[in-house]
Amino acid sequence: MTVPALLTAQSCIDHVHLIVGSGPLAASRCAKSLEVGARPVVVSPETDDVHFTLAKAIEDGRVKWVQRGFQEEDLRTLGREDVDGAPESIHISNLCKRMRIPVNVVDAPRLCTFTLLSTYSDGPLQIGITTSGNGCKLSSRIRREIASALPPKFGPTVERLGTMRRRIWEEDYKSQNTTDVVDAEVEDEEAAAQKHTFNALVKEDDKDPSVLRTRRMRWLSQICEYWPLSRLAAITDADVSAILDAYKSSAQPPAPNSHEIFGLAPTLPAKKGTISLAGSGPGHPSLLTVATRNAIESAHFILADKLVPAEILELIPRRTPVHIARKFPGNADAAQEELLQLGLDAMKQGKDVLRLKQGDPYLYGRGAEELSFFRERGYDVRVIPGITSALSAPLFAEIPVTHRSVADQVVICTGTGRKGAAPEPPSYRKSKTVVFLMALHRLESLVKSLTRETEAPDTTTPHARRLWPLSTPCAVIERASCPDQRVIRSTLEYVCQAIEEEGSRPPGLLVVGNACEVLHKPADEKRWSVEEGFQNLDAVGSSVGEMNILKELENVSVKSDP
Repeated sequence: MTVPALLTAQSCIDHVHLIVGSGPLAASRCAKSLEVGARPVVVSPETDDVHFTLAKAIEDGRVKWVQRGFQEEDLRTLGREDVDGAPESIHISNLCKRMRIPVNVVDAPRLCTFTLLSTYSDGPLQIGITTSGNGCKLSSRIRREIASALPPKFGPTVERLGTMRRRIWEEDYKSQNTTDVVDAEVEDEEAAAQKHTFNALVKEDDKDPSVLRTRRMRWLSQICEYWPLSRLAAITDADVSAILDAYKSSAQPPAPNSHEIFGLAPTLPAKKGTISLAGSGPGHPSLLTVATRNAIESAHFILADKLVPAEILELIPRRTPVHIARKFPGNADAAQEELLQLGLDAMKQGKDVLRLKQGDPYLYGRGAEELSFFRERGYDVRVIPGITSALSAPLFAEIPVTHRSVADQVVICTGTGRKGAAPEPPSYRKSKTVVFLMALHRLESLVKSLTRETEAPDTTTPHARRLWPLSTPCAVIERASCPDQRVIRSTLEYVCQAIEEEGSRPPGLLVVGNACEVLHKPADEKRWSVEEGFQNLDAVGSSVGEMNILKELENVSVKSDP
């Protein structure tokens, strides 16, 4: 059975840390020493390779480098030892132990007198995890799990509670001129919190000196012990003052959920609204993330893009008001400003707002703009990713955007730039797949820009844009993943004619590249083909395979132009 180690936190400010070696582990140890205010000294021969981060620290003068091999005298003249696993590790470890110098040898627990903990720091709050040499990766995993369970930005809360404790000391001992009593109180605080009298009632008229001496300690300790961490995290500087006022007039700490919470009920600000930006995916409700589905069900107000499918909007509870963006042509900027202002007004009323966007918020969704808008006005913004149609729509159309020996890169472009301007088209490469979003309304000009020179070619640039052959396969995918999904397969030469004859069914996108023909070979002498319907996500299992086949035959029709 492993004997647990005594965990301590050392102040290392201006301590000398001796590090033997100059490799990556030595660089890591130096960085940690600098972080805690120590002065690292590296002992390593000049001929050794020096890790680049360590070399930079040496060059900046933050780390001293003694360019020679380790000598026993270094322990007496250079300071505290933190060994990097050099060949003389056993010898150095024995020397340190004999001289009572703390020593750590990498990957050699039996040679160590201390181990480095996996640490989490947030201001004055520090959490250290050790597995006593049995696995640093596991220590890191446990540390991440514990840190993620804490309220965000909990360090400032610890600072505020420390401020409150110091101010209560001053209140308790303002009539005393010596610090001895205060120091004794600090030493006794932990012990007093463990006594059976910890929860005993303190009466306001109780004059027993022993009771009064621990009153402040017990009172504050009970707050830290019993209040939910989320409630402690919400304490502000103004709350601290209110708590102190309540302390002066009360002998027993109020319960955290009572109206007597240190007089906080009257001073707490009104509930601050929240904002979430969430992607609704390509269309099918089953492709929503669980986080987005939860946000839809819990929001007080929803601002939705106009192209969010009806199947998604039907999931919104009837009690929840919804505003659909009025982004008709020529009104995009005004509609965007309207959405932002509506969201801001709702949050000022304490509402939780959901900004429901098509696809993914950060892929041509102006998500970062909206996040900046609300953040600049003092609101934290939660962003929930969504499955983008740029990658899922080709999949539903059986187009592998990458395929060995056919397509080795994917480029995602917008067909419409700012203020409706046409962005520069990508250059042709045989193994490239390009997905154009928001492009079908200007498909003809897009195809022309891909296949024709729009200005004098740049013959001086070695990587001038190459034109796409008219024979390049392409596909238009509309309402991907929905029951009325449609796929038009063609080439750049005929795709505009196909859309003109077949009509438009937004939202849609264009995929260009040889990947379009990996699973679907074109019919001879046919300019395009059309595939209607999609039911794959509604299949219920192999036990009803025949029913699914019949359903596919009923809902999917394929036709070609004459």
